[in-house]
This record gives sequence, structure tokens and C-alpha cells, in this order.
Amino acid sequence: MILFLLVGCATHAVVESNSAGDAPAFLQGDFEDDYGIMYSIDQNEWRQLPHAKYHILKWATDDQYLIARNDEANPGEAGLWTRIDWVEFSGMPPFEWGFCISAYDASSAEAAESVDIVKRDAPRTGCNGYPFSRMRRTEGQ
Repeated sequence: MILFLLVGCATHAVVESNSAGDAPAFLQGDFEDDYGIMYSIDQNEWRQLPHAKYHILKWATDDQYLIARNDEANPGEAGLWTRIDWVEFSGMPPFEWGFCISAYDASSAEAAESVDIVKRDAPRTGCNGYPFSRMRRTEGQ
């Protein structure tokens, strides 16, 4: 039982420590997607309100994706790993950028990172045949 607790604490400490890159400024803040879902994003967490939280382990800004661990309290895929890819938009106000959840139930950070399904040059179909979710900034939640 003690070993389990130590392993659990070590995993939690790694997830809370974001050591690979900084979040781009345009991705941080409060947003609403084109489906009416609200989000709050910062350097360490991606929150899909009201119940889902993802602890960001890595920002791969040059390649436009992040790797995160799903919170243990999430309603689905708790404790698994997610890859979120993004693309910036121009000429699409009020939408500034869009995202694609490329992996949401990977068994490890490495498995999530190895998923490569996006086509950023086709935002209407580039998320494994589906559109990127478009994001617009809000005043706050």
C-alpha cells in the first residue's frame, strides 16, 4: 500500500510540473467554442467547463500541440493521456484559433504524442475528417 501511494504521488508531481515550453499567449485565457462549450486555459491546465480538467505536461509550440494528463476526477478517460493540436485562423472573426483532440485515451504521454491525425491546412476536415473546434475569447466565466 505504501508503494502505491508513493507511485501515485510521484505521478501527480510530474503532471503538475510543466517543463517543456511555454503556452502561447493567444491560447491562454477564457474561451467559448463554436458549439457553446466554455474553456479556461493557462500554462498548466486546460479546463473544459464545467467538469473536465487536463494537466498539461508539454507544450510543443513549434509543432502546435500539447500533451496533458486527464484529471482523475474527469467524467471520462480519467488518468489517461490527451494530445490537443491547434491551428491559428486569419480572417475568421470572432474565432482566433481552433483545436483538435487527436488523442484522449492514450495509455501514456508517449502514446498520445505519437498520434498524428491533423491536417492544419484543412480546418473544416483536418481533425480526422471533422472540423477543428473554433475558439473565440470571452470576458471570463
